[in-house]
Amino acid sequence: MICDAWDIAVGPFPFTGGGSKRRPALVLSGASFNRSSGHTTLAMITTARQSSWPGDTALASASTGLTKDCLVRLKLFTLDNRFIARMVSKLPPKDRQKVRASMEQALGVSPA
Repeated sequence: MICDAWDIAVGPFPFTGGGSKRRPALVLSGASFNRSSGHTTLAMITTARQSSWPGDTALASASTGLTKDCLVRLKLFTLDNRFIARMVSKLPPKDRQKVRASMEQALGVSPA
């Protein structure tokens, strides 16, 4: 599946210790990159608030189409497009600005 930047997609999130878990993630790369490379760059979306990570950005479920309030966590990964199961929604502009600001502060870069 080809997604565009700011889509919330569902696919397997890889763990450093091995294995993966199907979960939502925020698409950071644009559709043209995703199409030409065959891969998509994503950021983890989690409900885990007991730990923090530089650049965590809170999202309200009402604006995301997800069932719970959650965080965009700047644990980034690239996934083969064939493993993206579905798109949930598009991140609203207000939340995009918050994620952009977090990425600029934590990583020194801003997504498309």
